[in-house]
Amino acid sequence: MAKSIISQGKTTNEAIENGLKELKVSKNMVDIKVLEEEKRSFYNILAPRVVKVELTIKDKEEVKKETSHKEKKERKINKNEDEIKDAIERVNNFLDKFLPKDVTYKTEEKEYEIYVDIEGKDINYLIGYRGESINALQTILSTIANKKSTAKIRVYLDISGYREKRVKTLEDLAEKIARTVVRTGKDVTLEPMTAYERKIIHTKLQTHSKVETFSKGEEPYRKVVIKLK
Repeated sequence: MAKSIISQGKTTNEAIENGLKELKVSKNMVDIKVLEEEKRSFYNILAPRVVKVELTIKDKEEVKKETSHKEKKERKINKNEDEIKDAIERVNNFLDKFLPKDVTYKTEEKEYEIYVDIEGKDINYLIGYRGESINALQTILSTIANKKSTAKIRVYLDISGYREKRVKTLEDLAEKIARTVVRTGKDVTLEPMTAYERKIIHTKLQTHSKVETFSKGEEPYRKVVIKLK
């Protein structure tokens, strides 16, 4: 019989997170059912709001099937050379208008994906605090590239080598936090990151002998948790 628990919190998300923590599983491994939400009347308006949810651990084969289906869906990419060529042209037209004249860029296709590299002086504003601006610009370029595409075209943006430096920073962070978790035995939750950055942490620690990682929360506040195996 599948294991189920009832968890509660001030919000639905909090109730779910509390339940996941108790079960020590990730969100994709459970079925979630909202049981009740206690509403406050005029007479108990100062009482805390309570939401109750039931979490039931899915069958391993079901989780495996869902994961496989998701991976297949994510792997589906656009291999139409004409559409990719048109997408690059749209991206280039946007960058020609968006970027200052003293900033240069290069756009190229690699294995059906578009890579954009921007270079110039004093362009840290295009990167932003912890990559907020570069991530936003990459999203814009991806939207432009896929405007007339029949299948997804992935766009990767780098500015003055920021991505490579960020990868090194996150990998060093992953190793440092892993050592802390092993030493203290306590889980560590990192700050919210993009899917790209979370993947770097997961990949770096996926073969670690003593710790494991999983993501929790909803976008754009999804976080990586590092815990003992």
